[in-house]
Amino acid sequence: MKGLVLKSTGSWYLLLAENNKRYQARVRGKIRLEGIKETNPVAVGDYVLFDEEGEEGIITEILDRDNYIVRQSVKKTGHSHVLAANVDQALLVVTLASPRTSLGFIDRFIVAAESFRIPQVLVFNKADLLSPEQQSEVKSLIELYESLGVRCLLTSALDEEQAALLEILAGKKTLISGHSGVGKSTLINLLSGSINQKTSEISDFSSKGTHTTTFAEMFQLTDNTFIIDTPGIKELGLVDMEPEEVSDYFVEMRALRSSCKFGARCLHLQEPKCAVLESVQKGHIALSRYESYVSIVKGEDNRK
Repeated sequence: MKGLVLKSTGSWYLLLAENNKRYQARVRGKIRLEGIKETNPVAVGDYVLFDEEGEEGIITEILDRDNYIVRQSVKKTGHSHVLAANVDQALLVVTLASPRTSLGFIDRFIVAAESFRIPQVLVFNKADLLSPEQQSEVKSLIELYESLGVRCLLTSALDEEQAALLEILAGKKTLISGHSGVGKSTLINLLSGSINQKTSEISDFSSKGTHTTTFAEMFQLTDNTFIIDTPGIKELGLVDMEPEEVSDYFVEMRALRSSCKFGARCLHLQEPKCAVLESVQKGHIALSRYESYVSIVKGEDNRK
């Protein structure tokens, strides 16, 4: 029988079968591949084949993924953790206040999704907390990211009706992520009366959110609309990506590579006759985006 993985706790998986019945399932040991570098070979969003054993299931095969999005494993060096598989879009909840999401983190998320050709959505939350200066900043950021093909939405968890967000989600499998404390779980709870994700207050000491989601989990809003809640991310590592290919996932840089003197070998740092550097100097590429690019290429701290 074919099933969709709704939840993974590391050893047990919640499956939605084609008959709409749900099964608690475990993996048959022999399908764990030797040398696999993923800490979770079965991820939320995976399609699997399984055998029924009473009310439980035994996963016998993991079907090929259309795509997936990963972060670096926090437990095993050199390994990756699959946040979700077979997603139609990746949505990042961000805030400019309480706490502030850095532009570097936003760009890393976009690059990670773009590397697998997964469309991106930015939801700027906590609109009710923005100062006039921050409102102006959000407007500019929305203009910037929408010009790059990223869909943007300004919202507040105080608004119980989330019609605009539901419209973006309709008919798709959407990975929803964001730093702890940005109001991600509160927004998710507003999308359906059957969802009750744990929420928490911002720490007064650190001005950061406390982790409330332990495992990734997929929720079904309608017959063909699913959302995947993921744990708040402190680090979003870009694994298996060479410095020379990073600019391929900055859409405003991708088309310029062939115009650089050194072509595909150009890192766009200090090379002569670099089309990307010239575009930054002319203001055609946002300085914040270029700074994010440099940070990724140099392997700098990805938590900022």
